[in-house]
Amino acid sequence: MQKNTVPQHTHQFDEGNPLAQKKILLATILTAVMMVFEIMGGWIFQSMALLADGWHMSSHVLALGLAFAAYKAARHYADDPRFNMGTWRIEILAGYSSAILLLVIAGFMAFHSFERLFFPVEIHYNEAIPIAILGLLINLICAWLLHDGGHAHSHGHDHDHDHSHSHEHQHDLNHQAAFMHVVADALTSVFAIIALFAGKYFGWDILDSLLGVVGSILVARWSIGLLKQTGKTLLDADMDAPVVEEIREVMAEFGPAVKLTDLHVSRVGKGKFACFVAIDTSLDISPDQIREAISIHEEIVHISVEINPVISVS
Repeated sequence: MQKNTVPQHTHQFDEGNPLAQKKILLATILTAVMMVFEIMGGWIFQSMALLADGWHMSSHVLALGLAFAAYKAARHYADDPRFNMGTWRIEILAGYSSAILLLVIAGFMAFHSFERLFFPVEIHYNEAIPIAILGLLINLICAWLLHDGGHAHSHGHDHDHDHSHSHEHQHDLNHQAAFMHVVADALTSVFAIIALFAGKYFGWDILDSLLGVVGSILVARWSIGLLKQTGKTLLDADMDAPVVEEIREVMAEFGPAVKLTDLHVSRVGKGKFACFVAIDTSLDISPDQIREAISIHEEIVHISVEINPVISVS
């Protein structure tokens, strides 16, 4: 007796990023080791720039670890039915959390840098400079590891009905958060090195604290930018995405007898969207016809259709 098999319907729309996951784990280990050296060196040798860089690096260790855990969790719960639109937003939540963490560390850096402006201490430049340079090298290695795993890309595709589209896919925001943490840390290391050399050779001791303040401002600005990106996705604020207008254009092709009464678009993966469409119509039209028309846009991976019949009065 032949058994009928029905394809399993899945709501897991994002394939994850296993390569980035492995690279982030390695970057986390390297950064954690260097963090210990920098904090100890900054504390022992009285360098605020070096100590700030070390504490800043501690936030990156936590952020990188959070990014790795998010990838693991997203894959672990991929088949859990409780996640009705997949587990991709676990990664977005991790990016959002790391941005908050980075903002807190920026405040910590600024506070202690201002404190050293008013209460300066002796800095042991000869000991602090090699540690700062080593920290920068570790940052650059981590940046190299992570630089190619989360960038956006665009592609064009043509369809039978003479529409030509070009879509820019969203970054892997979890990977981007990890990468930008490493880049921000590298910049802070550069500031620390500049301050230490300036203090040693020109006597500009104040530069150590001033560059700590500058670094905190740059880190705060970047963290706010990431908060906006990830927060927008978490709050489903995607009705300004280009795909929304494309769906409206598709529905307009059915003519005035089909009235679009409701439309909701939500991001469910990197460059992937789900949509809900409600229409009023007097035509004999099926949900499958609507889905087929909308699905020409390959970034729309889940389509729900509601049809409300309208009885025409002649």
